[in-house]
Amino acid sequence: MKFGADGLARGMRQVPSPNCDDRPPGTLATLLVVHAISLPPGHYGGDAIERLFTNRLDTAEHPYYREIAHLRVSAHFLVHRDGALVQFVPIGRRAWHAGVSTWRARARCNDFSIGVELEGCDDDAFSPAQYESLAALARALRTALPLRDFAAHSEIAPGRKTDPGPRFDLHRFLAALAAR
Repeated sequence: MKFGADGLARGMRQVPSPNCDDRPPGTLATLLVVHAISLPPGHYGGDAIERLFTNRLDTAEHPYYREIAHLRVSAHFLVHRDGALVQFVPIGRRAWHAGVSTWRARARCNDFSIGVELEGCDDDAFSPAQYESLAALARALRTALPLRDFAAHSEIAPGRKTDPGPRFDLHRFLAALAAR
């Protein structure tokens, strides 16, 4: 996997999100933030996550969607349960995924991070294909960016966020990352 000068991964499915903007001048991504999402909660498959990140969520489709349709959020990438990757925001731009956040005494993590959503929830294990795709993506990002840290959303927003949850196996991810 390689990234072009436009910040897009070659050969990856692209679903452009309007929920992004420019990083502060001179700021590069040094942190990868791992999230988990399922829409509706606990359900997998479908395109609801893509519709949320592109402001096209149909509030009549599920009662939960009425609660979140006003949100203007995104991530750089989504890793589906089968390992398929989707890119929403070029890696040189700031995706709106972290919210109020701090990493190692540095606030506003969106400014200096890449957000990756795993299709899942706190209570379910992630699939082997997701770990492999996440590791391959992280390797490619480390080639394109000065990425040096990995954090869970819960680590950068403690008390506010719990994802990717206790079922995310950081050691498995790191082992897959080092395997190649």
